[in-house]
Amino acid sequence: MSRIGKMPIPIPDGVTVKIDEDSISVKGPKGTLTRKRVGNIDIKKEDNTLRLVTLDDERQTGAYHGLMRSLVNNMVIGVTTGFTKKLRIVGVGYRGEAKGSTLVLNVGYSHPVEFALPNGITATVTKDGVIDVEGIDKELVGDIAAKIRKVRKPDSYKGKGIRYVDEVVRIKPGKSASKG
Repeated sequence: MSRIGKMPIPIPDGVTVKIDEDSISVKGPKGTLTRKRVGNIDIKKEDNTLRLVTLDDERQTGAYHGLMRSLVNNMVIGVTTGFTKKLRIVGVGYRGEAKGSTLVLNVGYSHPVEFALPNGITATVTKDGVIDVEGIDKELVGDIAAKIRKVRKPDSYKGKGIRYVDEVVRIKPGKSASKG
């Protein structure tokens, strides 16, 4: 039995939950999210909470119990407050610019890299090179942030590139440091 799966999910005011046979839909002030149900798990709505209950004692069902609870909880949080990932552009002359649903990155290549943002994701770039990726789907926000980082990963010798704000890049010593 999953410890995370047993915890109830509170439903805030202004959020409606619709439970179907094979999917669950959560609608809130920021939008609507729908996800297919996984495993042999029943979702019960009681007052202003959701509870996930396993229907058998299989090992895989227990694994899906905590997963499904986390996914549904992230849906509820997403439609109420949303999610944000912050990236930082580090390097002399490296910069980014948000143009509508496209992110234009000048990160040391011979041409600017245009990164198209999917529906439901917005990105803003500040003067000091911080990219804010925002959306209601936690999985999609994290995936897009990882793809933006992949455009120019942090260099381990100079530290230049795109990194998460809280990421620590260890700088390796160059060839000249090893000579003695």
